[in-house]
Amino acid sequence: MARPGKIVVAVGSTRRPKLNAVWEALTVLGPSLDPDAQFDVVGVEVGSGVRHTPLSRDELMAGARRRAEAVARLARARQESSWRYFVGLEGGLDVVQEPGRRLVFLENWACVLDASARSAYGQSGAILLPEGLAARVVDDGVELAEAIDAFAGQQGIRDAQGAWGVLTRNLMTRQDAFRIAVINAFAPFYNAALYGTGSEAASE
Repeated sequence: MARPGKIVVAVGSTRRPKLNAVWEALTVLGPSLDPDAQFDVVGVEVGSGVRHTPLSRDELMAGARRRAEAVARLARARQESSWRYFVGLEGGLDVVQEPGRRLVFLENWACVLDASARSAYGQSGAILLPEGLAARVVDDGVELAEAIDAFAGQQGIRDAQGAWGVLTRNLMTRQDAFRIAVINAFAPFYNAALYGTGSEAASE
């Protein structure tokens, strides 16, 4: 439960790396968002409306947005007035075709909505998947969480360092990637003077 008097950032997931990523992002951006506020993070499990491992940027963005929208609807239904920001997080793949070869990138995306329905997206950056791992997910339809466990010979990677950690030798973890995506997604809110204050400006 959120503590009284806090601004709540509600996240469309209960997975610890995602919630920790939002907490870490708020320690950086929170003072710019509202210097007088204290923040809480709550997680609720909602669906993304996309496949278990998205295979395009469009699908990643749609999954993040649908999670954020689902949390916002839940807040309205529960009359949770302290829930001021709604965050959807989605990880998956972006498949790029070059002449003679296919490149498959791992990306993490965030979508942030506020109570007035302004919205913005942020992305983590991207890292190339080894072809063998990419083929298991893209061609064979294996969920990335299952494929990376087999690829690395470990269990439960998704809730630990994630595929990011395996691919970078833990120079960047799944949590790190989501933290970057959240900081980027909040930019039109904490840097409103640059982006403008209208919903159209925040949606760009």
